[in-house]
Amino acid sequence: MVRITDVARRAGVSPSTVSYALSGKRPISPETRRRVEAAARELGYRPRTGAPPHDGAKVLAVAAPLRGGVDVPAAMRLTQSLVTAARGYDHDVLLLTHEEGLTRLRGPAPADALLVLDIGLHDPRLPLLRSLDHPVVLLGLPADPRGLTCVDLDYRAAGEACVHHLARLGHRSVALAGPPPEVYLRETASARRLVEGVTAAAHRHGLASSAHPTEPSPPAARALADRLLRAHPAPTAVIVQNDPLLDPLLTAFRQFGLRIPEDLSVVAVGTDTPATITSVPVPSAELGTRAVHLLMRKHSGTPVPETTLLRPHLTERGSTSRA
Repeated sequence: MVRITDVARRAGVSPSTVSYALSGKRPISPETRRRVEAAARELGYRPRTGAPPHDGAKVLAVAAPLRGGVDVPAAMRLTQSLVTAARGYDHDVLLLTHEEGLTRLRGPAPADALLVLDIGLHDPRLPLLRSLDHPVVLLGLPADPRGLTCVDLDYRAAGEACVHHLARLGHRSVALAGPPPEVYLRETASARRLVEGVTAAAHRHGLASSAHPTEPSPPAARALADRLLRAHPAPTAVIVQNDPLLDPLLTAFRQFGLRIPEDLSVVAVGTDTPATITSVPVPSAELGTRAVHLLMRKHSGTPVPETTLLRPHLTERGSTSRA
C-alpha cells in the first residue's frame, strides 16, 4: 500500500506538502504541485477519503515519555516553552507521556503535528516517526538525522567550550559528572554528545578526562566526590550535566574540605544553574520556540532545514579559577 510518505520521498517534499498539493487546502507553487502529482501518479497513490482535514485539529502532540533518569523539572520547562510557543500559533498541546503514545498518530489522529523529546542516538522510534503522515520535529539530534527535522543545543560544542575554558585556566585533569546510568544506556543524544565534546577537547588540549554517570542523590554525590578525590590524577575541575546533582555534589566536596573555586573549579551544563556557577545554559525557551516555528513551517508546506543546532554560550562566574 502506497503511503503519503512514499509520495513525499519521491517528490522531495514533506508529507504535509503532498497533502496540501493534492487537497488544495493551502497554496502550493505550480512547480511543486506538478512534482507531487507526478509522483502520486507514478506510485499509484490515492488519498484516503473521509479523513479529517490535515490542518483542522489545531493541536500539536508532544511525545515526552516519563522514563527513568529523566530530569522532570527540566523536561517540564521545555514542555512549558512548547505550550507557550504553540499558543502563539493558536494551537493547543496534547501531551503523550507513554511510550506507546505515538501509535495514536498513525492515520487520522487528534493532532496534526508532532514534537518528540528525549531523543536517543539510535532511537527505536525513528522508523515510526519517518513513516508518519503528520509533520514531525525532534528536540534532539540522533546519529542519523536523514529525513527528519531536528533542533537542539549543540551539546558536543558545549562540552568542548567547557574544556576549552578550563584548559585556558591551566587545568590538566577534568571529570564529567553526568546524568544517571540509564540515560547513557538509552544513548540519550544530549548526554552522549556532551561526553564526545568533553573527550575530544580534552584530547586536543592534552588533558586527562573521565565521565561518571551519577544518580542525583546526596549519597551518590558523596560517593562520587570521594572517588574523584582518590583518583590519580585527581581532577582539578568538574563539569556537571545533571541539575539536581549539582547542589549535593558541591556540598560533598565542601564536606571533604575543598574550597570552590580555590581547590576545585566547577562548570555546569543545564537549565537551572545558580547564578554563582560558571555554566553553559540549556536555552529551553529558545528551543521550544524554534521547534514550534519549524513545525508550523512544515505544516504549511514550507521547506525547513534538516538540523538546527543552537550555539552554546559559556558564562564565566565565581566557580572557576586558575588551577
